[in-house]
Amino acid sequence: MPKQFWKGSALLAPVPATLVTCGTTEKPNVLTIGWTGIVCTRPPMTYISVRPERFSHDIIKKSGEFVINLTASSMVREVDLCGVKSGRDIDKFAACGFHAVPAVKVAAPLIEECPVSLECKVTESRLLGSHTMFLAEIIGVDADEKYIDSKGKLNLQQCGLAAYAHGEYFALGRKLGDFGFSVRKKKKHKNGVKHG
Repeated sequence: MPKQFWKGSALLAPVPATLVTCGTTEKPNVLTIGWTGIVCTRPPMTYISVRPERFSHDIIKKSGEFVINLTASSMVREVDLCGVKSGRDIDKFAACGFHAVPAVKVAAPLIEECPVSLECKVTESRLLGSHTMFLAEIIGVDADEKYIDSKGKLNLQQCGLAAYAHGEYFALGRKLGDFGFSVRKKKKHKNGVKHG
C-alpha cells in the first residue's frame, strides 16, 4: 500500500508527557511539556520548547533553570490540566494537589508526586518560531527511592510512565527488550542449552 504524503507537522510520537517546574519552592509554577528530549550524553543535555506567551516562559528565561518531572499514567488528569490552565490565573500546584519540594542544585522545585525529576540549567535559548527552545544541561537527577532496587538500578517500568502522541495520552506498555539485546551473545547454561 502506498503511503499518503502530508505537509510537514509535529508528528513525532510518542513523546514524554512531562511536568516542567520553574520559579521557587515558595512560589512554584508548573506547565505541561511534550516537546522535550535528550540532545547529548556528555555532558547530559536536554531541551524544552515553550511558547513565549506561556506564563512560565519569562520565569525560565529570567532564572535560567527548570526541572523536568516525569509523570505516571495515574497523573494524566493533572498533566492535562497543567497544559490547558495558566499559572497567571490559578495555583496549579494547589489545584492538582502537588507538593513542591526543594531541588538540590536549582531553585526551581521538584514535584514530590513524580517518580523522577531532572534538574536543568539553561545554556542557550532560541526563538524558533512558535516556540522558544531552552537548551539546558541536566545537572542532577532526583529519583524516588521506591523505584531503585538493591543494586542501585532505577526501574522505570515500575513507574508506570505516561506518554503523549498527537493530542492523546497513553500509558507505556510492557518492556520489549533492553539496549543491545539484538546483538547480545546468548548465555550457555550448565546443560549446554543456549538461552537469551
